[in-house]
Amino acid sequence: MSVYSMTGYASGQQTAHGSTEDAPAWKNAQPRVGLELRSVNSRFLDLGFRLSDELRQHEPALRELLGQRLKRGKVELRAYLQGRDAGTLADPPPRVLQRLASVQDQVRVWLPDAAPLSVADALRAASSAEPADDEGTAKALMELAQTVLDDFVAARAREGARLAKLIRERVAQLRELARAAEPLVPQAVQAQKERFIARWHEALASGDGQVGPEAAQERALAEATAFAIRIDVAEELGRLAAHLDEIEAVLKKGGEVGKRLDFLIQELHREANTLGSKSAALELTRVSVDMKVLIEQMREQVQNIE
Repeated sequence: MSVYSMTGYASGQQTAHGSTEDAPAWKNAQPRVGLELRSVNSRFLDLGFRLSDELRQHEPALRELLGQRLKRGKVELRAYLQGRDAGTLADPPPRVLQRLASVQDQVRVWLPDAAPLSVADALRAASSAEPADDEGTAKALMELAQTVLDDFVAARAREGARLAKLIRERVAQLRELARAAEPLVPQAVQAQKERFIARWHEALASGDGQVGPEAAQERALAEATAFAIRIDVAEELGRLAAHLDEIEAVLKKGGEVGKRLDFLIQELHREANTLGSKSAALELTRVSVDMKVLIEQMREQVQNIE
């Protein structure tokens, strides 16, 4: 199953159906339905609709269609009915124009300063005065919505594949850093043991001889052992590797993986923080910092996955 991004865009147009031979010529010049889908990331599925007045009644059907295919993201659907071509536009019915003139006269009796109707105003009013072909428009709208939604989901899948590739690259880099960190801890422990023993020998040389050499060396080794326990990051590296394995498994499974990946990224960040806090060598600190940079880059990608 694919990994889907929450970012996507698709659009399309389709001629409305339903013209009849006995309909007025101006009405048979079929309008076109236009539809756009766009989305950005969001914690949940947040659907927004911007529909022209002629299409507002179809919002429930559009909402149901989107809900069946999309699970997360702030999604905006814009649909509109485009005007008919000027070359095929015939005269509006005279009875409609007569009615508009009568209404205009009544308005100007009460509002003499009101602006007269323009040609565009008259055409819009005449168009809305005639009952729309709801069945033909609804059919065209839903067919177009299905087509645009298919393109939209495909676009989110392509973007999701790109994000998954970037995350896998970061996972591989984190594994390399973890492998580089493993030999650094024993080296730090050995160096610290040598420093402890050297300091104890210096203390013996300057002391009054109350502490024997063997006891001093045992004390130094005990201190070094306690230090080794404090800086041991084997558990952190083990958990980090397990989280990386889980991320790769989740990406391979696909589907709605965004929230799961977000949780795993938090766990990775926690292990990298602990690794840095236990760092006893400059090289290990650098490894921790590099890990945090990669994990933050992964977080930015995961925020866009459905």
